[in-house]
Order: sequence, then C-alpha cells, then structure tokens
Amino acid sequence: MHTQKTSMIKHAFISEDFLLENEFSRKLYHDYASSCPIIDYHNHLPPEDIARDRVFKNLSQVWLAGDHYKWRAMRTLGVDESYITGNANDKDKFLKWAESVPFTLRNPLYHWTHLELLRYFDEFELLDGKSGERIYEDCTSKINSKDYSTLALLEKMKVESVCTTDDPADNLEHHISFTERNSFTKLYPAFRPDKSFAIEDSKNYPAYLQRLGIAADIEVKSYSDLLQALKLRIEFFHQNGCRLSDHGLEKMFYFEQEKFSPESIFQKAKDGIEASEEEINYFKFKVLSELCKMYHAKGWTQQFHLGAMRNNSSRNLAKLGPDTGFDSIGDYSQAKALSGFLNHLDQENKLSKTVIYNLNPSDNEIFASMCGNFNDGSIRGKIQFGSGWWFLDQKDGMERQLNALSNLGLVSTFVGMLTDSRSFLSFPRHEYFRRILCNLFGRDMKNGELPQDEKWVGKIIQDICYHNAKNYFNFP
Repeated sequence: MHTQKTSMIKHAFISEDFLLENEFSRKLYHDYASSCPIIDYHNHLPPEDIARDRVFKNLSQVWLAGDHYKWRAMRTLGVDESYITGNANDKDKFLKWAESVPFTLRNPLYHWTHLELLRYFDEFELLDGKSGERIYEDCTSKINSKDYSTLALLEKMKVESVCTTDDPADNLEHHISFTERNSFTKLYPAFRPDKSFAIEDSKNYPAYLQRLGIAADIEVKSYSDLLQALKLRIEFFHQNGCRLSDHGLEKMFYFEQEKFSPESIFQKAKDGIEASEEEINYFKFKVLSELCKMYHAKGWTQQFHLGAMRNNSSRNLAKLGPDTGFDSIGDYSQAKALSGFLNHLDQENKLSKTVIYNLNPSDNEIFASMCGNFNDGSIRGKIQFGSGWWFLDQKDGMERQLNALSNLGLVSTFVGMLTDSRSFLSFPRHEYFRRILCNLFGRDMKNGELPQDEKWVGKIIQDICYHNAKNYFNFP
C-alpha cells in the first residue's frame, strides 16, 4: 500500500506526524489507518439535521451549540453564562471561546479545536483572541454554504455509518425519509429506552407512558403492557435499520431472588407515586433484563455506558437543564452486579453482543477482565470493552483503555472509536484515536516488544479502525 500522508501546509503545531513518535508509528497511521472510512456507531447528532442536510448559518451554531466540553472550560475561566448558553449573539460567543482556547493547554480541547479547524476549514493559525474574528468570518463564509452542509461534513470525513440515539417513542421520520437518499453516509437509529424504566422521575413517568403508548398504538396500563409496547417499538426500529441499543446507567442492577412485584411497582409509578430506592433498582433490573432478551432475539448489539454522576449542581440543573456541563465521574461499585446481570442472560443463552463503557479509569481492568468471562466462541469479540468515553476520550484515557484491553483481552478484536458527540465537527476524534493507536503499536515495534512486521500489524490496525466494527454490527 502506498503512503497516503495528510496533505497540509505547515500548521502552527499540528504536523502531518502529530502524535506519531517514530517511523513505525508514522507508517502504520499514514499507510493503514488514515484511509479507513469511519463507522460512528454511537453519537447524539440530531437525525433531522442529517435528513434535511442542514446548512448552518455560522461557525458558532455548528461548533459551540450543545458542546458542554467547551462550556465547562469557559465557566472555569470565569466567562459569563450569557456567552455560553445565554443570549449573547453567536459571534460574541465565538469570540469568548477564541479568547479561552489558549488557556486550554494540555486539555484535549486544545487538540480537538485545532484539528477540527484544520480538517474542515484548512485553518492553520492558532485560535486565540487575536485570530478569533478573522477565523470566525472565514469559517462562517464556508459553513454557510451547501459545500459544508451536514452531509458534506460527514462525507468529508469519510463517515460511512452514523448511529444516532433515539427514544422508543420517536417516530423515526427522519431516518425513514433519509433511506430514500443516495448518500455515501448511511443513517441508522439506535434504541435508547432509559426513560421506559426511569420511575425515579415520578412526576414525568406517567406522561412518558402515554407517549410510548401512542407510538406503540397500545394503552400502557400494566407492566406487561409496558413490555409489549417496548417489543413493538423494537420491531419498528429493526424494520427501519436499527441494530444497536444503548443505555446510560450509573451502574448495573442485579437481584438474585425475586424481591418485589414489578406490576405493583409499575402501578405506583404510573400513578406518580414515589417508589423506594430498592424498588426502583429492582424495576430497572426487571425491565432491562426483558429488553436484553428482546435484543438477543433480533441479533442486536447492546451498549451500556456506566459510571456517570449526572446533574451535580442542582442550582444549574434548575436553571439550564440536563446535559449542560455539570456531570462528572462517579465511583460506583461495578463488578458484582455487572457480572450477575450478564450471567443472568448468559444462563439462558440470551446474552447478545455487548459493549460496556467505563467512565472511571480505576475500573478499567475490572471491565476489561469482565468481558472475557462471557466470550463463548460464538462471535468474534462478542463482549467488548468499549472505547474511552466522555471524560476519558482523551489521549491518556484512550491509552489506558487500550492498554487494559491489550493486557487482559484481545485488542485485535476491538471495534474501535466513536464520537459520542452532538457536533458535526467532532469526527477528527477518530483521527485522534487512530494516531494514538498507531503510536502505541509503533512504540512497541521500535522497542522490540512487537515484531516489525508492518503488513501484519497494519492489518490489525485497519481491523480496529474499521473492519471489526463493519463485521460486528451487521448493518443492513
């Protein structure tokens, strides 16, 4: 394979060999990794924006809106909320971000910011208070054109597949309309049923049941109705290309014995009555168990994002709502319940392909070793230790995840990176991951810890970057 190095004029600090320490690393990245298409199997992009091929009016709208990574940094620097989520105009918000960027040194935002400006806009100057206005005007003139529409942005990064995050009650109208489009990028829904068992939210749960019932065309009056409604929605999602589910949980729930009546707990929740903490946990366990059996019947992959401690600032939650930058890493006990839950499904041979994501780096080895307990030879890499996510999708976090997986499992079967992002400019994170991956392998080759067999190691790199995911998820 011929060398296909990234074409660029000299950047202020991002060279074509950025993060690549030696010749082995450089060859692995440029000759094997860089040309692979992207399968982004988990993100939070709005499907409507993709289906309608949205053109953004300015750089702030595509880059700052919804990006709580940047919001947290700006708050740390003392930037007023009016320039973050408030009513300042888009240009002024961007200029405040530009002034903030030089102070993000050693935070992944510094790397991401300049990679994104470079890859999408050929912008070679460092972003700061002096360059901010020119960069805003230049990039806005580009983004506000059909050449930079959502599909154009995805195709520019060779994004082959995008899986959005969708509630069971969603009608998938945008995914359905998109199937008629002849596009390089394929759009798929992913089933996120967290609200279906979120009975701790006693004020909103009854209204959610009504919404779910309307979508499933049944009245959800009982626990069995709830399961039937979810089964009907899974069938609907499957017919429209869905092959993955996803769940965001603090920790997994498992009960060895029948503890409560799920019907009684459901009736409490339906009537807006608060359940006890143990009842809530038991109900989540029961519903999630039944959902996972349904996923297995469809041949889906199930994803579990574990360990986030959300909405820590109640004052800001009340003022700004969830997903605005007030979440952090939790220190929950993970191993016993996770093992019990997976074993509960495996006993009935109904454990589907599974990706488990860890948010607390101290639990990396727990998660990596847990995967090996339930690989049964039926599917290559059946149980996956997912990539570093959220607070861990940075250089150190990725390296620690890759090392834990390499030491305790088989990194050669890993399905690779995802963006987990709400931004259409986030896809250089795949490049970031690939450079880090190639550098780890290249370092070992240079040190004599791996054979200097470029073709074989290059094949493993390409598998991790693309082929493993392609074969694992079986998109229609």
